[in-house]
Amino acid sequence: MTHAPSPVKDIAGPLASYETYLRYQRGLSPRTVEEYVREVSFLETFRQKQAWTWETVSETDIVGYLKERRDTGAGPRTAARILSVLRSCFEFLVFRQVRPDNPMDRVESPKLAPKTPEVFSLTEVEALLAAIPLDKPEGLRDRTLFELIYSAGLRVSEAASLEIDRLYLSEGLVCVVGKGDKERFIPLGSQALGWLRRYLEEARPKLVADRRVTAVFLNFRGGELSRKGIWKNFKQYAVMAGLEGKVHTLRHSFATHLLAGGADLRSVQELMGHVSINTTQIYTHVDQGELERQHALYHPRERLPQA
Repeated sequence: MTHAPSPVKDIAGPLASYETYLRYQRGLSPRTVEEYVREVSFLETFRQKQAWTWETVSETDIVGYLKERRDTGAGPRTAARILSVLRSCFEFLVFRQVRPDNPMDRVESPKLAPKTPEVFSLTEVEALLAAIPLDKPEGLRDRTLFELIYSAGLRVSEAASLEIDRLYLSEGLVCVVGKGDKERFIPLGSQALGWLRRYLEEARPKLVADRRVTAVFLNFRGGELSRKGIWKNFKQYAVMAGLEGKVHTLRHSFATHLLAGGADLRSVQELMGHVSINTTQIYTHVDQGELERQHALYHPRERLPQA
């Protein structure tokens, strides 16, 4: 586990308006803005200890900071994320003419091997969905929710923030707001459509009661179901189904199963809401790994006894 230095409560000085810059100039999501500001606050704490100024921080100083973070548990991927945040921070300082250069231009990013995402097989997805009891409105809600996350490849945040007026059931479409507030339309299959209609007719009216709520998925109080609530419920059903994984595993499985079925990589990129196709290509590695496993398991030459 990474043990970062304690963050300062508020970032002042040249970075006082950094959060506003991220939110309105860069158009980043609230969650990403929070992560960036928190990471910069760690460096601010370190900067104060070292008596640097933002105007004079050098690449040598940055390398020293990264070394301390590694010494306190930051792995290669965490280090890569820190570098990305710091690059953005100094871009802001250059933009505000606090300093003429970005010292991050002279700091090399670590080379990372592609991280193969964890996926469920189709049988495991079906086992997970079948484990959800339907005797209460909350159960029908969760059956619909996780069916939709898998069938449309949604992020948890996209499912939690989904609103009624973004469902186009007669057209078989759903409009979600992804990273950077970018909208995308995703076609729904018959299973997802059927469960959505049933949830909206049978369960949601019981959950919403007399409240005016625009969110599709509601908690037992009639308010918007939180990401934390989604994670908690998923973990419960995964245990019941004898599975290990996260909600995001359903999204990974969506992409992997589409590509395994012959879907075009560009189409999957659009459905997933990936800015770069390189992000989508990781799922081709997952499929290749499954092909290799199947080959080793079933090819007759692979099963011959060794001499």
